[in-house]
Amino acid sequence: MNYPSRLIEEAVVEISRLPGIGKKTALRLALHLLKREEQQARSLADAIVNMRTKTTYCSRCHNIADQELCAICNNAGRDASIICVVVDTRDVLAIEATSQYKGLYHVLGGIISPLEGIGPSDLHIDSLLSRVEKKEGRDDVNEIILALSPTMEGDTTAFYLQKKLKATGVKVSTIARGVPIGGDLEYADEITLGRSIVSRVAYD
Repeated sequence: MNYPSRLIEEAVVEISRLPGIGKKTALRLALHLLKREEQQARSLADAIVNMRTKTTYCSRCHNIADQELCAICNNAGRDASIICVVVDTRDVLAIEATSQYKGLYHVLGGIISPLEGIGPSDLHIDSLLSRVEKKEGRDDVNEIILALSPTMEGDTTAFYLQKKLKATGVKVSTIARGVPIGGDLEYADEITLGRSIVSRVAYD
């Protein structure tokens, strides 16, 4: 494609590096910004630079933060007796969007995957054990919820964590897995449907 300006071309190339954005979409975004007030473009650029240079990770749960502790760990209204273990910040955002969970989190930063060379030492597991064992002087942790994806790697990670946490005496639970609301049984895979039967609950 022949661009009318080298500056436009440079903007399109950089924008198209973002996931899910092709050259055509990048061009539309670049032209949109070109039509807006200069201050809007500067505000966008400043926000991106600040995000990249000032974002850090919570020293307690490893969630994304802009200070030593993230907003969730800093919230005195959260239930510190429950910790939900997730893979990354996207999982935290997904659970928070439900407005059903009021405990704390622990972000592992990945899952155990021997094929990719990721072992337990590459994850934030030791800090999780420290939180459970009260090495931080926090309130008692009564339950650990393993909210990991139902994949082979996710199950391997959950099994490893369960073994490690067993010695602490804390209750370990996992999120329910089953047929989604609005789904038809005939389209559910065998593993999901089987787990739905095994993990059945009383009908209230």
